[in-house]
Amino acid sequence: MGESFVIENLGEVDENKILVGESELRTLVEQIFTKLGVPIVDAHTAADVLVTTDLRGVESHGVSGQFSSYVEDYIDGITNPDPVIKTVRETAASANLDCDKGLGIIVAPKAMEIAISKAENQGVGMVTMHNTRHMGMASYYAMMALEKDMIGLAMTSAGPSVLPTYGAIPRLGTNPIALAAPTNQEKPFVYDAATSVIASNKIDIWKRAGKKIGPGLVADIYGSPIMESIDPSDYIGPSLLPLGTTREMGSHKGYGLACMVSILTGILSGGGFDSFPGRPNYYHMVAAYKIDAFTDLDIFKSTLDEFMLSLKNTPPMPGQDRVLVPGQIEWETYEYRKNNGIPIHRDVISWLEDTCKKLNIPMKLK
Repeated sequence: MGESFVIENLGEVDENKILVGESELRTLVEQIFTKLGVPIVDAHTAADVLVTTDLRGVESHGVSGQFSSYVEDYIDGITNPDPVIKTVRETAASANLDCDKGLGIIVAPKAMEIAISKAENQGVGMVTMHNTRHMGMASYYAMMALEKDMIGLAMTSAGPSVLPTYGAIPRLGTNPIALAAPTNQEKPFVYDAATSVIASNKIDIWKRAGKKIGPGLVADIYGSPIMESIDPSDYIGPSLLPLGTTREMGSHKGYGLACMVSILTGILSGGGFDSFPGRPNYYHMVAAYKIDAFTDLDIFKSTLDEFMLSLKNTPPMPGQDRVLVPGQIEWETYEYRKNNGIPIHRDVISWLEDTCKKLNIPMKLK
């Protein structure tokens, strides 16, 4: 990825987008959640997850991409605004939670706090969740461990939208995996990606922006990868492809990784699997690793610094300006948007205005 790509994606402001202040957006999102019956503390957490997601440039899972579906599910009674989370099983290093149909961006932070507390005492803490809803940006929960100088891991099993290799019917979710690790001098290492080639919300964003779906990202109605660009309106989904696109290019690897996520989230939690009856249930897993239970903390962080620098200092291929490390674009985007505002599409602004009117909330965005 070249310099031009990174700069282009920091602000992404065009005639269809406006810059919105972080503080005002947080307040508005929190007010909407509260009006829907979410307790104020949970509404604050949910707003932080969504706005942090947009600050990091992951619009597909932030206010721009997921918020409207969360609001709709609350209104339709699909999601419980005030869930009573129950511990089904627990050991000194693990727990399994029944989340009472609670929204993932509210219950997952609580689960990660449990995992971190267990890791503090046992070296490792792991928590699975079932009977819950969409998790949002998985790296948010992995990054929570950074505050304690721990490694964080998060993953989630979503509804079926991804084809297994050679398959004609979706059987897997996009099933992302996120890992965050602390450093000394470099920005923390943060990896967060679906095990599919793209997330389904990307298509909605491209459609809104008037962009095409690139080759090798989705399949036709027969399961064959579409190897040319198409207009989003011509896409009949869900028919996403596992990482690799085709067997010859390694799609069996993305397929296998998606299966691993299903095992560690849904099946291990006792909830089920991606295409299991009872959707819209989602299944999540978070874990924390106390570094000094394995090695010296300062040595780990300095070695990770060296590792990341060695990657960044790799001579770039022709036509590229630099080599990036996982999470680098998101950190750069975060700092830029913190200082300059968050670009929000006018369609999203219109939806926010309509929602605020229906809920009798004053619309104040700068």
